[in-house]
Amino acid sequence: MKLSEIKSKLNSLEEIAFQLPNGDLVPSHFHVTEVGKITKHFIDCGGTVRNEEVVNFQLWNADDYNHRLHPEKLVNIIELSERVLGIEDLEIEVEYQAETIGKFGLDFDGKNFLLTQKQTDCLAKDNCGVPETKPKLKFSNLQPANSCNPNSGCC
Repeated sequence: MKLSEIKSKLNSLEEIAFQLPNGDLVPSHFHVTEVGKITKHFIDCGGTVRNEEVVNFQLWNADDYNHRLHPEKLVNIIELSERVLGIEDLEIEVEYQAETIGKFGLDFDGKNFLLTQKQTDCLAKDNCGVPETKPKLKFSNLQPANSCNPNSGCC
């Protein structure tokens, strides 16, 4: 989800809820402690220089049950970040700590913001020698229809 999308969705909500991939909701007394831009400048295993940028939201559970974040407040924080930090309309990555800090993508189901699982991947499969995944075949599919059955005694 891009920054413009979350702002649009927040403008139509009365409350904010984030749902973890396992279906649990982030406690409603969470805080968004950071909105920023993260730049990752790196070389992949094939030697290609890459540059990735995302908008980062950090969610934090406080023991502060009296101050819940309302949609208009989060929109204000986002707009301040856009002005002060020069943040563009980038994809959003969400940090949330359960046992350790996890990084999630973001989606929306019409009611809740969904923290989606992210996966690592090799970005240079064609350059670094990782073989392509070969399809798994069943031996029963390789046997011609008119051949004998191994249990028939004809082989």
